[in-house]
Amino acid sequence: MMNALGNMSFRIERDSMGERQIPAETYYGIQTLRAIENFPISGLKPLPTYVDACVLIKKATAIANGELGCITPEVAQAIVQAADEVLSGKLRDQFVVDVYQAGAGTSHHMNVNEVLANRALELLGDEKGNYKRVNPNDHVNYGQSTNDVIPSAIRIGGLLALEHTLYPALSGAIAALDTKAEEFQDIVRSGRTHLQDAVPVRLGENFRAWAQILSDHLTRLETASQDLMVLGLGGSAAGTGLNTHPQYCDRVAQILSQLLDQPLRPAPHLMAAMQSMAPFVNVSGALRNLAQDCVKISHDLRLMDSGPKTGLKEIQLPPVQPGSSIMPGKYNPVMAEMTSMVCFQVMGYDTAIALAAQAGQLELNVMMPLIAYNLIQSIEILGNTLAALTERCINGITANRDRCAYYAEGSLALVTALNPHIGYLNAAAVAKESLETGKSLRQIVLEQGLMNPEELAKVLDLEQMSAMPNQKVHDSDRLR
Repeated sequence: MMNALGNMSFRIERDSMGERQIPAETYYGIQTLRAIENFPISGLKPLPTYVDACVLIKKATAIANGELGCITPEVAQAIVQAADEVLSGKLRDQFVVDVYQAGAGTSHHMNVNEVLANRALELLGDEKGNYKRVNPNDHVNYGQSTNDVIPSAIRIGGLLALEHTLYPALSGAIAALDTKAEEFQDIVRSGRTHLQDAVPVRLGENFRAWAQILSDHLTRLETASQDLMVLGLGGSAAGTGLNTHPQYCDRVAQILSQLLDQPLRPAPHLMAAMQSMAPFVNVSGALRNLAQDCVKISHDLRLMDSGPKTGLKEIQLPPVQPGSSIMPGKYNPVMAEMTSMVCFQVMGYDTAIALAAQAGQLELNVMMPLIAYNLIQSIEILGNTLAALTERCINGITANRDRCAYYAEGSLALVTALNPHIGYLNAAAVAKESLETGKSLRQIVLEQGLMNPEELAKVLDLEQMSAMPNQKVHDSDRLR
């Protein structure tokens, strides 16, 4: 089976379309080679997490089919060992099919089947390409179809990415924001609505609000991810379970549950699980929702750090790199800027997922390769972004106490607290005079005899004005 051409050796492989020479050292086979030739589109290769998900399925199906007598124990064990090697990081350069490929993901699926088959052959002491002994279709893919493997791999890949990347990063960001909330709880700053002066707020509560926002998103993601635990494996080509053992569906779900330590279960209707992309749309929507609030938070950080001389500069984001190729001493809020860019990309991926999800016909959605890449990529880049933002930005934020106090004391919106005591029209007149003359609100109220000094001091107590409803107690001793 080996030919030589110059210094490169080849083997001959055959499929239903004919024969091709395959480089002898490669573990992929003829169907992967055809996909490489057909789809030189983006240069994007399958994400490692997606490869893990597909290989975990192949490991579980080999175990199940070996137990059920559908393939020999010897072949089953060789496939499992090959899968374990890939899961440990080996042979990763063999998964080479472009993200934009044959509908449903057949090209990538056969890439996985061929790599595992050829490695299994080596483990059995045989030559790559001797598919009579271990065949990509007949053994590695026994009882399976692209049509039930790929939607199941997207589910598993999503769960892996959430568990390993996004959940830890999101939890870390929440904890860091809570820490800053405690650190800044005694700092009063001017609130702003419509980007105009508003009543005073605590800087710590700004950070606590962001922590709560992210915590709510974590809950939404955990809820949406429940849909990913329902598998259509066992549906085979069209959801009827053709060519599968009667016990295969339940057994594969049990094995995968053990491998992932997740409560996976067979879908109540395998055909429905194969046709509908709704679980992926649901998770992607939760990711988009998170991304939108992350953009808002990153923009808030940039505004509050703006300056240093001509902006708000209520907080200082840690400088992490020089900010200009021409302006010396300039530092930019680059971690917050990066966060927004990633979030815009996630929103774009969500739109593509929505379009792909509605593009199925009859028994199959052929747009699954796009959904697989976009969903797992969204999860992982959001997770990586939040981890970097936490480590290189949030943890190092400091507060400019003097600047915060200056804005809080000078805000015309403090007049709001005077409404119940001097009336809205009088308060509006006081605000207008303050703006025109530069006098403080306190000075004008006292000059006009609208309130006595003791009452005014109590009403314009910034610490009390900025306290949250559950903090409306006299806590000045603690704050000072």
